[in-house]
Amino acid sequence: MAERDPDTIKKDIDKAREQLASTVDILADRANPRHLADRAKARAVEIVKQPAVIASLAGVGGLLVVLAIRRVRNR
Repeated sequence: MAERDPDTIKKDIDKAREQLASTVDILADRANPRHLADRAKARAVEIVKQPAVIASLAGVGGLLVVLAIRRVRNR
């Protein structure tokens, strides 16, 4: 095994420590409940804005209105 200079070893350790700290920060950001909720909300809004979903929701809404009117009339 080759002998290594103590300064080189220290620099390698410092570099590894900085990389690890960066990785931990990234993981902490990804696991943050607020960020998870924000990303889920953004995905949901993206899905709901699709034309097929808008048409489906409009159809379901119309069906619910019709059923509510029939229920009121049948009383």
